[in-house]
Amino acid sequence: MLQVKAGDLDKMGLLFERYHRPLFGFLYHMTGDTQTSEDLVQNVFYRMLKYRHTFTAEGEFHTWMYHLARNVINDSYRQNKHSMQHYAIENYAERVGGGLTADEELEKKQETEMLQRAIDKLSPEHKEVLIMSRYQELKYEEIAAILNTTEGAIKVRVHRAMNELKKHFLKIENGSKAHEL
Repeated sequence: MLQVKAGDLDKMGLLFERYHRPLFGFLYHMTGDTQTSEDLVQNVFYRMLKYRHTFTAEGEFHTWMYHLARNVINDSYRQNKHSMQHYAIENYAERVGGGLTADEELEKKQETEMLQRAIDKLSPEHKEVLIMSRYQELKYEEIAAILNTTEGAIKVRVHRAMNELKKHFLKIENGSKAHEL
């Protein structure tokens, strides 16, 4: 990025090749829409060019990139006046792994759907830190840099997000058990 900042704009292609997939993943998890996420990736790279003068080598490049991505998402929501959409948790269901029987498969699918509904009920702030920490696998230190806060504050936010997620999940689970009776 320092070379792009210095005027070597050809290096932007290399940055795109390295970072467009993780950036798309983050944006997709936040929006739940493939087309919107692709458009937002383009907007982030456009802003990288436009605001290349603001990049300093004090922090890591991807921290600066995610900071720009958050601004692009916020601007998009403000312009389109829609909230965060469905988060595709089933993409991560394979992490549970193992060969399952039909009953286990059905139970896993139901739990995944309940988890999805619980994630959708999270506040935007909690949803964001969970996506960054659990699905983007960013370190708390990196998330703190992106959100311009301390690592301790991020640990607290993730803890609170997990507690909120647990409450929503248990309500949904209890509601579904009541329907079975």
